[in-house]
Amino acid sequence: MKADTARIGWIGAGHSPLPAVIYGTKAAWLSEAAALGLPVPPGFALPAEMLGELDLVAELDALAAQTGTRLGDPSAPLLLALRASSDEGASASVPAVLNIGICDAVFPALVTALDLRVAQDLRRRLIQSYGIGALGMEGEEFEYALYDALKDAGADAEEELSADALAELTERCLNLVAAETGEPFPDAADQQLSGALNAMAAAWNTPRARRRRVARGGADDAPLTLIVQQMVLGLGAGNSGAGIAHLRDPDTGVWALSGRYLANAQGDEALMGLRTPQVLSKAEREEKRLPDPALEEVCPQTAHALADAGARIEAALGDAFSLDFTLANGDLHLLELHSARLSSRAAVQVAVDLAESGAITREDALMRIDPVLLDAHLHPMIDPSAKRDQIGQGLPASPGAASGPLVFSPGAAEEAAATGNPALLALIETSPEDIRGMHAASGVLTVRGGMTSHAAVVARGLGTPCVVGAGDLTLDVIARQLTAADGRVFREGDVVTVVGGEGQVLAGAVPTLQPEITGAFATLMDWADQVRTMGVRANADTARDADIALGFAARGIGLCRTEHMFFKDGHLTTMRQMILAESEAERRTALEKLLPMQRADFVELFEAIHGLPVVIRLLDPPLHEFLPHGLAEMEEIAAELAVPVEKIRARALDLAEFNPMLGKRGCRIGIAFPEIYEMQARAIFEAACEAGARTGAPVKPEIMIPLVSAVRELELLKTLIEESAEAVRTARNEMVDYTIGVMIETPRACLRAGDIADKADFLSFGTNDLTQMLYGLSRDDAGRFMPDYVAREVFPHDPFHRIDEEGVGEIIRLAIERARAAMPGVSIGLCGEHGGDPASVDFCQRAGFDYVSCSPFRVPIARLAAAQAAIRARR
Repeated sequence: MKADTARIGWIGAGHSPLPAVIYGTKAAWLSEAAALGLPVPPGFALPAEMLGELDLVAELDALAAQTGTRLGDPSAPLLLALRASSDEGASASVPAVLNIGICDAVFPALVTALDLRVAQDLRRRLIQSYGIGALGMEGEEFEYALYDALKDAGADAEEELSADALAELTERCLNLVAAETGEPFPDAADQQLSGALNAMAAAWNTPRARRRRVARGGADDAPLTLIVQQMVLGLGAGNSGAGIAHLRDPDTGVWALSGRYLANAQGDEALMGLRTPQVLSKAEREEKRLPDPALEEVCPQTAHALADAGARIEAALGDAFSLDFTLANGDLHLLELHSARLSSRAAVQVAVDLAESGAITREDALMRIDPVLLDAHLHPMIDPSAKRDQIGQGLPASPGAASGPLVFSPGAAEEAAATGNPALLALIETSPEDIRGMHAASGVLTVRGGMTSHAAVVARGLGTPCVVGAGDLTLDVIARQLTAADGRVFREGDVVTVVGGEGQVLAGAVPTLQPEITGAFATLMDWADQVRTMGVRANADTARDADIALGFAARGIGLCRTEHMFFKDGHLTTMRQMILAESEAERRTALEKLLPMQRADFVELFEAIHGLPVVIRLLDPPLHEFLPHGLAEMEEIAAELAVPVEKIRARALDLAEFNPMLGKRGCRIGIAFPEIYEMQARAIFEAACEAGARTGAPVKPEIMIPLVSAVRELELLKTLIEESAEAVRTARNEMVDYTIGVMIETPRACLRAGDIADKADFLSFGTNDLTQMLYGLSRDDAGRFMPDYVAREVFPHDPFHRIDEEGVGEIIRLAIERARAAMPGVSIGLCGEHGGDPASVDFCQRAGFDYVSCSPFRVPIARLAAAQAAIRARR
């Protein structure tokens, strides 16, 4: 808050709305409501820095003129409420002081206007409120005094206390204040106001208040404005009380009145639990089968007035609000506006409603939704009202919630799925061959691994809820049981739930809410597509993946990982025969068997994608990943292939590497065994011909060579691919339109991007491996220490979740600059896991990418993030 802009700001009485930057959101929103003609008690907002500059005589005179009452006047006393206004999350860090102005001089007038009991109750409430809000006393001290009074009177609730009992309680409260401060409670109205103003300003900067602000999402050093406002009593004759009204269903966002109201109450007493409040709507009462009538039934005009106020406020302020209100003998008064607490689904509904009504623009609607929150629309989520029996905590690898009987092997997961009862697959960690079980499982749990481990990446691609790195659980593969930290043991068949978005593991089955991608969600996505300038594709390996991606409006496939095709039933055995071959001739024999399998997979994929672009990455992982690991599995495969087990063991040892990530993988496989890439290229081109003939849609595969570091690697493999294309053209008398590109995953490839782009049609950044290599981190092992690094601010965030713009981002920018200098029209994409991270998508927009690609279930997130990035770029 700047001193040169600080001045008194008026709320109501025909004054213009106040700017939040000077007076805080509470004062600003109240003044907006007052300017709409809504029943807001008059008052003024005083920046705390002005406290020593004026005596408020003129302001109090003006308030007296508006209300017909005056502070301290024995015949027509004005009572005041004092509240803090700052950022929304910060305002509640200092309690309000209510009923300021009650003293001996005005007490007879209050008795005449109300009655003795109400006057006594108001005085007691002033002392308690002042003690807590101005003097920093603990609320429990006053609560104990109340409980003692109730006990002495044999009463169950404070409204049963007589005037005499309340007078005794008042004396107890006065004694508490005297004992705390060493001075009597101020009996002059002006002393109460000045004391409360100064005390609240001082309390604002105490460590306790600062901690409260931070805990509520406010700023530690948030500035303070004090709102001095006519007090609406909420006590007395007729329908008098206080409550909070919600005008939108917090789960769905549709218009629905709900909330709580407490008769003869002030402030937030309706939420404190000292007495049982009423619900506001008849519908809520009937749903919860409550015996007492709702406020809507007792005082229907109040319900109508609240709904009208909410609609007018939404239209004017462009957001949904909850309303703190007080009734005084049936008359409604609005005391405070709060941003409505909405689920992610509800937030989308409200944003679309507001844009369609003209309260905000479509761009504003797009900008106010956190893309990550769209997960609630895309996956089953735990019912907010469900009880959770948590047995473990890991990393939130893939969102959604899933329950199922525990199994401890991929084969068991497949068997369970075949019976129509999908299981929850629990493993130490996953390897590529486990993908069959992951396809079949309802959810996946691993006790080791990080957010970019194999399990996490594959689960996100499949849309399967997954928790990884649940280190507080112990998994015994031999005994086939999972042990929680509290000693509970869960055996095969016991039902367990994973909450992928929160990293929780729960005992038993838990009710869920199903995905919702129509209605407001679909509308918001349409608006995003109209705004964004960057393409969004999906990482998809199968026709099923492609169908899901198209359902989420992906505009093509940005990464098809061909190695996943080899793990299908019937494919893996033939793949292993090829790996075990001892000569090129034997390899080619096995590859001839693989060719029709791979071709059929590509035909399905091309037919599913129906003419959209498809980036196909040639075989990338090291060959040893396709071989069995344990002796028992080796013996099983040896019997199946009719070869000695020693041959399998020897081949596995021959292929083993100290550092497979940097070993014989990617294009190095194609250089060492060109016949493998030759078979894949042939399968792609033959499938393109067949799929095109079947669908009538053109098929234009984009063939990507992985892990290129040297231009010569690209030249050799590009020639091989071109020769395969020519062979298919000659055999089928049909030419496939295709492009050849490179997956940029190594720092050297980034530095030589100009040379590479000169010979490639497109570049796609594999940011997972690029991050690993640039940092010298293993993405599979980094999860063991990454939380400590982020917590201690070694890294501002996990670089496998969000692109590190200072390091990885810098070398990507350099690569794009050099690539486009050499070949201005070269297409630039991103196909790592960062493609579904909103901050990384924003970086891609600024860096000049043509498209990003991510797992199918993250496509809507990327679409919205790309729209927001485009809006930021324009603004």
